Amino acid sequence: MTDHFKDKAQDWDGNELVRGISLGVSAAIRDNVLLNNAMHVMDFGAGTGLITGYVADKVAKVTAVDVSQAMLDKLSAKAALKDKVNTLCRDIVEQPIGVEFDLIVSAMAMHHVADTDKLLQRFAEHLKAGGSVALADLDTEDGSFHPADAVGVHHAGFDRDEFEGLLDKHGFQDIRFVTAHTAKKEDRSYPIFLALANKA
Repeated sequence: MTDHFKDKAQDWDGNELVRGISLGVSAAIRDNVLLNNAMHVMDFGAGTGLITGYVADKVAKVTAVDVSQAMLDKLSAKAALKDKVNTLCRDIVEQPIGVEFDLIVSAMAMHHVADTDKLLQRFAEHLKAGGSVALADLDTEDGSFHPADAVGVHHAGFDRDEFEGLLDKHGFQDIRFVTAHTAKKEDRSYPIFLALANKA
């Protein structure tokens, strides 16, 4: 399992683009997801915990999952998250956890996973009946969001209708989308959706 973010972890939280996206997605989750102190939440692609940090004090527990140990090490060093957050460095597409969650959140991680269909299948498998997802990523773009030499990027965003079809295929219902944030990069705009759905 290659850690493509090993060299980025140290300065990740100081990246203005990353901070803006995290604030926008956190606000969209706040406005559209009812969090409560009995919930066990998975943060998929948790990175350094920018979304986890918003969710953790509103729920019972967060399991922060990422394939980058370097990013998770930065999360683990944050004192405010120690009591509520467990970290797990694992590719859950290939190695499911065997735990069911009340909610799965994710921000800007899905485009790093080659098989979106299998990923959403895994999300469904990791949810309790009646559980929900709040999944944020780029709308379809022309590939310019990432540098041309970026590694580990498998999708130039996602078409909302196609993404909805995959969610439906895996038993999700009440599917809806909101625009969580619009990232600005080199005078270009990149809308970021938050897909919301419940497991039947």
